Amino acid sequence: MTRISSPTQVHVIGAGLAGSEAAWQVAECGIPVVLHEMRPLRMTEAHRTDGFAELVCSNSFRSDDAANNAVGLLHAEMRRLNSLVMRAADANQVPAGGALAVDREGFSAAVSQALNDHPLIEIDRGEIAGLPPVEWNNVIVATGPLTSTPLADAIRALTDESALAFFDAIAPIVHRETIDMSVAWFQSRYDKAGPGGTGADYINCPMTKAQYDAFVAALLAGEKTEFKEWETNTPYFDGCLPIEVMAERGHETLRHGPMKPVGLTNPHDPTIKPYAIVQLRQDNKLGTLYNMVGFQTKLKYGPQQQIFRTIPGLQKADFARLGGLHRNTFLNSPKLLDDQLRLRARPRLRFAGQMTGCEGYVESASIGLIAGLYAAANARGASLAPPPPTSALGALLSHITGGHIETIDAGSRSFQPMNINFGLFPPLASAPTKKPDGTRLRGNEKTIAKKQALSARALVDLDRWIADNLRVPRAA
Repeated sequence: MTRISSPTQVHVIGAGLAGSEAAWQVAECGIPVVLHEMRPLRMTEAHRTDGFAELVCSNSFRSDDAANNAVGLLHAEMRRLNSLVMRAADANQVPAGGALAVDREGFSAAVSQALNDHPLIEIDRGEIAGLPPVEWNNVIVATGPLTSTPLADAIRALTDESALAFFDAIAPIVHRETIDMSVAWFQSRYDKAGPGGTGADYINCPMTKAQYDAFVAALLAGEKTEFKEWETNTPYFDGCLPIEVMAERGHETLRHGPMKPVGLTNPHDPTIKPYAIVQLRQDNKLGTLYNMVGFQTKLKYGPQQQIFRTIPGLQKADFARLGGLHRNTFLNSPKLLDDQLRLRARPRLRFAGQMTGCEGYVESASIGLIAGLYAAANARGASLAPPPPTSALGALLSHITGGHIETIDAGSRSFQPMNINFGLFPPLASAPTKKPDGTRLRGNEKTIAKKQALSARALVDLDRWIADNLRVPRAA
């Protein structure tokens, strides 16, 4: 169907986290939006529903601590910017210790309803097979890591750049009632209570050294999903490694990663410290489903059930969903995109979300947010200054648009997906050295004080940017 586009209308392709957030931001600025989503007419390898902002991996938005954690800071910044994703997450949170985790079905339903109900948003269910029509002069491409082949091929041909790619693995989900609580117990690490939580938000399954050794051996020997020929040279992203790949990197790797036995005491046997611990986190608001934290996997389904049921407490586990694997693609953004996320070869096309080279739900949504604000400013014939690089949003945007293009020896490109972290922030003019009472900071206190100073600076600078640049009335 040929669609007539008005000069001010913005087209957003893809209704995942980034596309949903982008469409919301544009419409809230008073600009009409057409949101294109190919599901359910055409599904992807990972999605199961036609809902907007469907979470296909974990249900966690990670730490909500805005003072000490970079992703928590990004949460706070997005809330200041009227984020639909954060609004829906806050309304659908489930207990998860220090993390913000959500009921995935409730979260997607809330985002979908808000977008469907907005008077300035038109929903178009259909695939954009190739480059958008030339008359669409303000387009946000937010098709995510599973961009359909026709569109991906068109972008690749237009940029003359081969897309980089990595594998992203999905963790299994267990029915809560099938977990043996005479072996497992509820506790958050160091009893830390997060949003909506109590300090006992995770189910913990302990292992002895013998059990851990046998488990690692089984992981290494288990039959894995075979890669297609074109996938064999695709690197993993370190933030979402399959558990068996972590095991391949060293026998003790898992004990220093998702299975670390710190900050926890087994009430069934408090005098014995477990050698390793498997944690499960609540996955839905009813508390009937729990996902295995850090247990992304590319094991085949049979070996998954056999191996994971050797974990104490999970011997009779009934899996609501087994783990899986999908291929993610992303652009060489520092070379291909300008500082407002527009494709240098076709400035009418702006990109957002994971395909720009950010990793994580919140990061993806935040880039959709700023892409939406940029597109709305363009529709008004105005320009928008970038968010300050001292903010979490600005630091992540700077990584995407100004990250490394090539290695120092002029070898292959080194730009890689990145979660938000304090390493992306400009350094402080002077690092804090003293506590409020005047005594000197020592050891880890310096690190904590530095993070808190970076976070405080970020929010002050972002508030100033909002006041100076976003004075256009928002939609009611």
